[in-house]
Amino acid sequence: AQQGGVREKVYGKQKIYFADQEQLPAASDAELRGLDGEIATRSAQLQALQQSCRQMEAEVKDLKSSMTTPEIAKEIEALRKDCASYTEKLERIKSATNHVTPEEKEKVCQEQQLYHREWRRRKRMATELLDAILEGYPKSKKQFFEEVGIETDEDHGVMLPATM
Repeated sequence: AQQGGVREKVYGKQKIYFADQEQLPAASDAELRGLDGEIATRSAQLQALQQSCRQMEAEVKDLKSSMTTPEIAKEIEALRKDCASYTEKLERIKSATNHVTPEEKEKVCQEQQLYHREWRRRKRMATELLDAILEGYPKSKKQFFEEVGIETDEDHGVMLPATM
């Protein structure tokens, strides 16, 4: 600092030393433009390299998340075993002698519809009868059901199935 190569600034108890820029040669406008061009070129190179790096990182991530050859071989073997068991099950079903004929299926469906209609009809009749009784009853519907001992479908979580 005493020879003039560096300058000294004092901030309270701290001293800061830095190069004396007055001794450096001043850059011309052409040199500054050249340096600006070089900065722009280097910035473009940096952007290109960063983009390439991101693409490579994405590719590495994809490769790490994909299965390896031994894992794929194990998966194929497991799938072949599943396929064989399903094929065997299919053959047993095909060879079974207790198939349901379309006529039997139709008969069962008609019976189901008959029972469904009957259930709805009886439920509607019971509901209308109970509503008529409850018109003159001084207590609530719930209290009446408890006194008489009526259990509804809803109490047991039973719902009418959808009609076919």
